[in-house]
Amino acid sequence: MAGSKLIRGGMIVTSTDLYAGEIMIKDGRIEAIGKRLEAGEAEVVDASGCYVFPGGIDPHTHLDMPFGGTVTADNFESGTRAAAYGGTTTIIDFCLTSKGQSLEEALRIWQAKAEGQAVIDYGFHLMIASLGDEVLQELPRMIEEEGITSLKVFMAYKNVFQADDGTLYRTLVEAKRLGALVMVHAENGDVIDQLIREALAAGHTDPIYHALTRPSAIEGEATGRAALLTGLADSQLYVVHVTCAEAVQRIAEARSQGLSVWGETCPQYLVLDQSSLEQPDFEGAKYVWSPPLREQWHQEALWDGLRSGQLQTIGSDHCSFNFKGQKELGRGDFSKIPNGGPSIEDRFTILYSEGVAKGRISLNQFVDLVSTRSAKLFGLFPRKGTIAVGSDADLVIFDPSVTRELSAATHHMNVDYNPYEGMVVMGQPISVLSRGEFVIRDLTFVGRTGAGQFLKRSRFSGGEAVMEPEKRQTSARANT
Repeated sequence: MAGSKLIRGGMIVTSTDLYAGEIMIKDGRIEAIGKRLEAGEAEVVDASGCYVFPGGIDPHTHLDMPFGGTVTADNFESGTRAAAYGGTTTIIDFCLTSKGQSLEEALRIWQAKAEGQAVIDYGFHLMIASLGDEVLQELPRMIEEEGITSLKVFMAYKNVFQADDGTLYRTLVEAKRLGALVMVHAENGDVIDQLIREALAAGHTDPIYHALTRPSAIEGEATGRAALLTGLADSQLYVVHVTCAEAVQRIAEARSQGLSVWGETCPQYLVLDQSSLEQPDFEGAKYVWSPPLREQWHQEALWDGLRSGQLQTIGSDHCSFNFKGQKELGRGDFSKIPNGGPSIEDRFTILYSEGVAKGRISLNQFVDLVSTRSAKLFGLFPRKGTIAVGSDADLVIFDPSVTRELSAATHHMNVDYNPYEGMVVMGQPISVLSRGEFVIRDLTFVGRTGAGQFLKRSRFSGGEAVMEPEKRQTSARANT
């Protein structure tokens, strides 16, 4: 059982509030919030000069995942440890399935990967590869009993993950009926497959052609198509890793029509651009992920989307492959480069540094983007995603005055490069608590492998989950 702690001296920040206060933690939860609280036997933790944020929720990770003839460099132990160093206390990973495989079998495989390994709490999204009778029969139990209330459909990776539009539509219909949120990787996989064939036939094999064969227009097209099907099904849609102006526009149009559509972007698309893939000596392969990096002008469209609320969350899409021995599988053929990059550790700070510190978003927007909105959309609020009486004591003590340089030499991800190498950022998580226990304390890992718990999540409720009246009143009193 977590020991009692009193965090004092910091500025408490939620998606709606900013105030000086103290937080009493008992039995892994927040017991009281106020000023001049009695410490009693509680350990006093000094957060002077720091912000105290809710623990980050990363809604998009790929740990211990097979892809392209290899397996990601980070498993659930190394990946969640790095996440904790970066201020994230909850991840939701993608449980992959294949056609003909039962959902039960796929889930047990992913549970075996995570159980006894994760150092922070975790949940799963469940991939839908096909929707035959067996899968239809399994879905209610997955949602109601297993608490997996989000379903992923790929519109890309033809002959690997891609599902047809009929499967997407039927998944949307079932999700509406059962209370789940449908997630899509929105690219036109059929067109991409043809463009790749044409590029290779013409002798174009360098990493830059990964981007050139996946133009932004077909991400926009797929996003619009998914939104249209969502409207037909009267369902709900979450578009992962939005990269471009066209996709932001399609999401904004759908929302203006009253459709339940949300969008996620990732730090790499906010700060890196397509020119990274042009680096010589195959170095561009480090930046091969899907959808690809775009021309730099798309970044402002993404920031505009975050500011205006057309994009609601930040995921890392962490899918790490070493440059040596893994990315190199695609030398001479860009289509064989394992898709993915490492961002789980830097997601939180990059958004603070590039967003808050540079005046693009407010502190409250930052918290909503890195934590609160994901908790609401994915059935974790108010247990996670906020600082309130009764919520889990998942907290980040964050020093905004620190200036540091991101580098593979100092990161904790199990991968031999950092895509943000040399980038100077403002701010750093100093200490991180998961359910009242330190995972990171004064920049040092003090957590325990296997301490992370699997989270059964509640059904989708519109993305605007609210506290129960009694809890809301208690929290309001505590904040005065």
